[in-house]
Amino acid sequence: MKKIIFTNEAPAAIGPYSQAVRSGSFLFCSGQIPLDPKSGQIISGDIAAQTRRVLDNIAAVLRAEGLTFDNVVKITIFLTDLEDFQTVNEVYGSYFKQDPPARSTVQVSALPKGAKIEIDAIADTGEAEQTAYDTSG
Repeated sequence: MKKIIFTNEAPAAIGPYSQAVRSGSFLFCSGQIPLDPKSGQIISGDIAAQTRRVLDNIAAVLRAEGLTFDNVVKITIFLTDLEDFQTVNEVYGSYFKQDPPARSTVQVSALPKGAKIEIDAIADTGEAEQTAYDTSG
């Protein structure tokens, strides 16, 4: 079974997808770009500011399910310029201080709305998956 996750604290989806989907004990967060949750517009600022906005958006989606960055097990970062890698790493490290998740970082030619960064995440809720059994005999 899957549960669709939505919060007003993160930007609304800009296409036919959900902010996140919970399946079993995992939460799959869609990629976030540096959109302001209220205006729906890309924030101004450098890659550091955009990275903070993206991570704050992810935090809001996690909070909607009572989770934090401590629950995140996998991150994928998409950058339009790998020259931004060091700056992104510094900001990212301030959000993942201990036991950081597995991560991939790739350069892409473009991102939606001209964003410089997009990040998606997978979190483990820590709850055992419930299995339904037919006991009708």
